[in-house]
Amino acid sequence: MVGDPATFGILTVSDRASKGEYQDEGGPAILGFFEEAILSEWSHHYRVVPDEIGAISNTLIEMVDTLGCNVIVTTGGTGPAMRDITPEATEMVCDRIMPGFGEQMRSISLEFVPTAILSRQIGGTRGQCLIFNLPGRPKAIRETIDEIWKAVPYCVDLLDGPYIDMNDTVCNAFRPKSVKRR
Repeated sequence: MVGDPATFGILTVSDRASKGEYQDEGGPAILGFFEEAILSEWSHHYRVVPDEIGAISNTLIEMVDTLGCNVIVTTGGTGPAMRDITPEATEMVCDRIMPGFGEQMRSISLEFVPTAILSRQIGGTRGQCLIFNLPGRPKAIRETIDEIWKAVPYCVDLLDGPYIDMNDTVCNAFRPKSVKRR
């Protein structure tokens, strides 16, 4: 509803960042996008977990079922390496997979690097929350989220979440003309 704040989850998946061996750059890149692009009131929950299916899936479940996130954006763990299991953990917790998210993210990334075909990013819903996986590098995160987010506010509308008002100079989100602020 208009005036209700949105709640976002940011989940970084990285063995080394979760151990403090290096500073996470992916989560802050996502947070930076939110700060620039979202005009309506919002809050966030931020976690860093190792590349372990239980840690990822349990954190996603907590962010949706306990913390009430409307959107969760993950970063890291989407490649072909054996430890890259974020898509599997995401699929485990989702009620419905939305293949268009993965397809579009790979399409966007292919404009920049030929290795985008190695990405296994997915998107889906758990209850009234949209969850999707982004790559791990800040540059790739920003290239992807700037485009993907154009569909996110309307998806949240369809999930009966809060109205997300956007800064159109940063991200011109699409809503059908028939959709009015609720």
